Amino acid sequence: MSKPMQMVDLKSQYHRIKDEINEAILHVIDQGQFIKGPEVKQFEEGLRNYLDVGHVIACANGTDALQVAMMALSLKPGDEVIVPVFTYIATAEVIGLLGLKPVMVDVEPDMFCIDASKIEEVITPNTKAIVPVHLFGQCANMDAVMMIAQKHGLFVIEDAAQAIGSRYTFEDGKTLSAGCIGDMGTTSFFPSKNLGCYGDGGAIFTNQNEWADRLRMICNHGQKVQYVHDVIGVNSRLDTLQAAILNVKLGELDRYESARNQAATWYDQSLSGLEWLDIPRRRENSTHVFHQYTIKVKDGREKRDAIRSELAKRGIPSMIYYPIPLHQQKAFNTGSYPTGTFPVSEHLCDCVLSLPIHTEMDLEMVKTIAHNLIEVYQDLQ
Repeated sequence: MSKPMQMVDLKSQYHRIKDEINEAILHVIDQGQFIKGPEVKQFEEGLRNYLDVGHVIACANGTDALQVAMMALSLKPGDEVIVPVFTYIATAEVIGLLGLKPVMVDVEPDMFCIDASKIEEVITPNTKAIVPVHLFGQCANMDAVMMIAQKHGLFVIEDAAQAIGSRYTFEDGKTLSAGCIGDMGTTSFFPSKNLGCYGDGGAIFTNQNEWADRLRMICNHGQKVQYVHDVIGVNSRLDTLQAAILNVKLGELDRYESARNQAATWYDQSLSGLEWLDIPRRRENSTHVFHQYTIKVKDGREKRDAIRSELAKRGIPSMIYYPIPLHQQKAFNTGSYPTGTFPVSEHLCDCVLSLPIHTEMDLEMVKTIAHNLIEVYQDLQ
């Protein structure tokens, strides 16, 4: 291998756009407007146009985006919010932080997103919202989620942190961007995300003017006019330097998504037909932006962990997203969900393995990873 393998090669990605990035950063430093500089508004408008959504409200990070979105709903302690049990903890963390109750639902075994067929059975008079997570880069079953939400009068907040740029086509032929379907959508600009900055950053999307005004107020200490505070808010801002970087990278996003899809196709070609693993499935009516390329090792946790260890010895990284489902995390393990409650998610935690995928991969890299993966499995037999 000519250079060390990485899960995400941000350094090489930077060198492709180095001059533009450096110029953008130096311009911000030269003008000295590090908070609420013009680049922030420029980025919000650019992303709004890219997603074809009414409003983009930038904030400090993806977790804040989820929290602010839920704060805007004026939910009360004890109100219930439905979330998938197989996801990063931030999705449920903010629910607990606000004194709300996360109600967990299992996920689809092949798509990894919330199993919409199981949502209605957990709805109670206290249920107020559903948070579908567009995991690994493609949308959840939003036809079903939106139908259920409308039937029961529930809010929908999409967690699109891993699916920026993914597009979902409804049964009636209408196509919308991930995060722009429900009442609100959220995303993260963490450096490793498909659209990532060089620090922390996030955003909230909505098509409703009233929600947009409220979200902006909450992000800015609850004020629309300086020193006049209409609601309880937080201090959550995307700083100008990060916005300047994102303005450059937004122009590259289509190329980034194309490169990830090409890498995924190479993986598919190299790994299809192996009896001991499943390659990722693509939802027919959602594009996939492959934030992760996640396989399933059919022999379970022991074999999966052994494969990962042996790959690491060969200089090939891999990650487990996620090793523990939410209901088994100590922070949420209240006894309400004993082991076996969510068999799909519990099984996924035993068998998923994410392989390197990023914008700078070439065919040789993918073939090398696939060859070593297959060889390691055979050696472990």
